[in-house]
Amino acid sequence: MYQRIILIFSIFLSIACIAYGASFTDESGKQFNVQNPYCRIISLYGAHTENLFALGLDKEIIGVSSNEAYPPKALTKPVFSYHDDAEKFMAAKPDLVLIRPMIAASHAQFVEKLEKAGITVVSLQPVGISDMYEYWKNLGLLTGRDKEAALMTSRFQTAISRIDTLVQGISPKNRRQVYFEAIHDKMRTFAPDSTAIFVLTKAGGINIAADAAQRKNTNIADYGKEKILSRAKDIDIYLAQNGTMNRITTDMIKKESGFKVIKAIESDQVYLIDELLVSRPTTRLLKGIFDIGRLLYPQIFTDTIWQEIR
Repeated sequence: MYQRIILIFSIFLSIACIAYGASFTDESGKQFNVQNPYCRIISLYGAHTENLFALGLDKEIIGVSSNEAYPPKALTKPVFSYHDDAEKFMAAKPDLVLIRPMIAASHAQFVEKLEKAGITVVSLQPVGISDMYEYWKNLGLLTGRDKEAALMTSRFQTAISRIDTLVQGISPKNRRQVYFEAIHDKMRTFAPDSTAIFVLTKAGGINIAADAAQRKNTNIADYGKEKILSRAKDIDIYLAQNGTMNRITTDMIKKESGFKVIKAIESDQVYLIDELLVSRPTTRLLKGIFDIGRLLYPQIFTDTIWQEIR
């Protein structure tokens, strides 16, 4: 449903740059007054890339990072990195380079070189779900796709409302308690206010580690094996993100020293979820919610529901 509406809008709005004015402030505190939509964009963060495509852009995206995963078309674009010489970027003649705060902080000289060459560099990365809507809006302002950005937000929120209605029908006694692993070898979970926990709770899961201490300026939280084992008999489901941040298998989790006493291990309720579906601020968070919901409540999160909210 969501993809069909976006496709219709992109057909009608696949025009090149149209003059207009819009202002906003990025994560570095820089004020931008956008007089014309940017038309030659290099994206150095996979979420930026995914969202640009979702807004209906394609030919405007002239370069992407080396960590792209979706959509498949992103993998066909020229690859750029903040480790490259600034001259490589200049040769491509972008009018906009999209980065995130980590790059701005660790590679300030690289950013400065691009800006001195007349290239606009914008740092964006939402901290939580409420920030995500503003982030989508800003991407829309930069690219002349403000209407599509508003549509993304509207459709996402409508889908979330539908999911909320489903989950409200689950009685408290039937709610599944979940430990959500972020990094196995350090026994870390997700911060209570993180996007991943938003995804889990929207799927109807109860976060067993709601008391976890957030690590500064991250979405990760320390928990530790001792605390995990202290809740062993309460953990109905052991869920772990899987990807570059946490290269893990269900067997590795099951064979972890001491873990055999965990209820979820005893009942073989150990599952993995693609980290990109629970961490990146894109509309594919809906897929993450559905996939987790299907693990927890398969009788509720059916194929029909997925067709309705996607």
